[in-house]
Amino acid sequence: MTERPYPAPPAMSDDERIARARAACERLASRRTCRAFVDRPVPREVIEHAIAAAGTAPSGANHQPWHFAAVSSPEAKRAIRLAAEEEERAFYAERASEEWLAALAPLGTDHDKPFLEIAPWLIVCFAQRKGGIEEDGEASNYYVTESVGLACGMLLATLHEAGLATLTHTPSPMGFLREICGRPSHEKPLMIVVAGHPAPDATVPEHALRKKSLETIASWI
Repeated sequence: MTERPYPAPPAMSDDERIARARAACERLASRRTCRAFVDRPVPREVIEHAIAAAGTAPSGANHQPWHFAAVSSPEAKRAIRLAAEEEERAFYAERASEEWLAALAPLGTDHDKPFLEIAPWLIVCFAQRKGGIEEDGEASNYYVTESVGLACGMLLATLHEAGLATLTHTPSPMGFLREICGRPSHEKPLMIVVAGHPAPDATVPEHALRKKSLETIASWI
C-alpha cells in the first residue's frame, strides 16, 4: 500500500481556530431553503466547482458512489417538473399520512413546483449501488446512502458559500429522474438540489427558522 504524508493544516492559534469555526458556523447558519427563484443565469463554472467539492467527500472504501447530473436545459427542466408534480399530486392526495401532511403544513408546501423550471440549475444527485472507483458497473459499493449524503451536504455548503440560494427536493418515487438524465439502472436518484438566485419576494416560513439548540443536539461525554 502506497501512502503519502498527511497534508499539514495551516498554522494557527486556538483563538484563531475558534474564530474560524465560529465564522464558518455563522455563514452556514444563514443558509435557508428557498422556494422562489428568478431565471437569472449562474455560470456553469460555479456549479462545476460545487460538484468538484462534493466529490471530495469521504465515502465507503473511497468508492465515491455518486453522480451529479447538472441540468440547465429548459426542455429537461420542464420534463422534470411535469414528472415531479405528477408524483407530488399523488403524494399529497393519496400517499402521505395525515401526520406527515400536518408536519408539512407549517412550511406551506404543495404539489406545485415552479422552481424546477425557473431556477437556472437542477443538480440531480444519484447514488451508485455498484461500480467502485473505476465505475465498472460490477464492483459493490459500501455505505452508499451515508456517502452520498455527506457529498450532498458539501455540495449545499459550497453553493451557499458562492452566494446561491438552494432547495433540496425529493419527489417520491424518483425513478423518472434516471430516465430523463440518462443514468443506468444501478443508480438511484436521491434528491434534486435546486440552485440559483432568490426571487425578490422570496420568503422563509417562521417554522423553518426554528433550529434545535446546541444543548439539544450535542452531548459531551
